[in-house]
Amino acid sequence: MALVIRRSKIHADGVYATAPIKRKHIVVEYTGPRLTNDQADAIYDHSPRTYLFGLTDGEHVIDGDNIAAFINHSCDPNCEADEIDGRVFIRAIRNIATGEELSYDYNLYDGDPDDPAPCYCQARHCRGTLFADRKRAKAQGTSKTGKQRTR
Repeated sequence: MALVIRRSKIHADGVYATAPIKRKHIVVEYTGPRLTNDQADAIYDHSPRTYLFGLTDGEHVIDGDNIAAFINHSCDPNCEADEIDGRVFIRAIRNIATGEELSYDYNLYDGDPDDPAPCYCQARHCRGTLFADRKRAKAQGTSKTGKQRTR
């Protein structure tokens, strides 16, 4: 897939399509070293920026080291993350035009309780945070179901 990194309208740098991408196509694999949560905490505990993607086993993360790590969050994304046998693929959930920025919903579930993890996507129905609905519901004392992934 032909992708490029450049300044983002959402946040910092982002990934853009240099050719049309069809719905359901795999755009890129999220690659990097696999770390335990403890290893990642030891490395990034005081870092303002990480590219960690939490795996569904709840014990490991991928420390992103390729272009996929620069895909930004959006509450109205054009991609989704799909974990298959411990590998994470970013897949288009609709047709994406040339020049369009790629995004997926981070659905963060783990983090410092004092960190609001603000969202900058400016989508019409932006929830204002990178945290999944379940995390927000838990903080408000209610329960909702939601995906559990982190970046």
